[in-house]
Amino acid sequence: MTMQQLMGMMQGLQEAMAASKAEQERMQADLTASQAINDELHRANDALRRGWRDVDEPETATPPREFSTPFSQAILETAIPNTFSGPKVTFTGIKDPEAHLTAFQTQMMLVGGSDAARCKLFMSTWTGMAMDWFVSLPKGHITFFTQLSQLFREQYLANKAPPQFHTTSST
Repeated sequence: MTMQQLMGMMQGLQEAMAASKAEQERMQADLTASQAINDELHRANDALRRGWRDVDEPETATPPREFSTPFSQAILETAIPNTFSGPKVTFTGIKDPEAHLTAFQTQMMLVGGSDAARCKLFMSTWTGMAMDWFVSLPKGHITFFTQLSQLFREQYLANKAPPQFHTTSST
C-alpha cells in the first residue's frame, strides 16, 4: 500500500469521524428538544392531575418516591466528609465513558477517598439517562468501585471514542 493510499484512507476516516461527530451533535440537539417537550408534557399532566384531584377527591400528601440503590449496605453506610466539594465532571450517557472515568479518577487522585466514597461520588457525576441506568441496577448489587466502573464502561461502550491514528513519516 502506498503512502498516498494510506493518506487517502486516513482522510476518509477523518471525514467519517467528522460526519459521526456532526450526527452525534444533531442527536444531542434532538434529545435536548425532546427533553424540553417531555418536561412541558409533565407539567401539563401534573396540572391536569391537580385539577382532577380538586374535583374528585380530597387532597392527600403524596409520599416521597423511594430511592432504590444498587449499592451494598457497606457503601451506603460510608460517610462523605462535609469538606469535600465533589467532582466537577458530569455524564449524561452520551459522551465517551472512558474520558469521563479518566476525568473522575484524576480528580479523585487529588483528594483521595475510600473505595466506597469513590462509588458514591462517581454516581454523583451522572444525570439523565446515566442516572436512570444506575437506579435500574439490582438493589445491593454493587460492592466496590472497580465493579461499578466496569459496569459503567460496558453500559456506555458504544459511546467510546474511536482510536486516534498517528502517522509517522519515514525519511
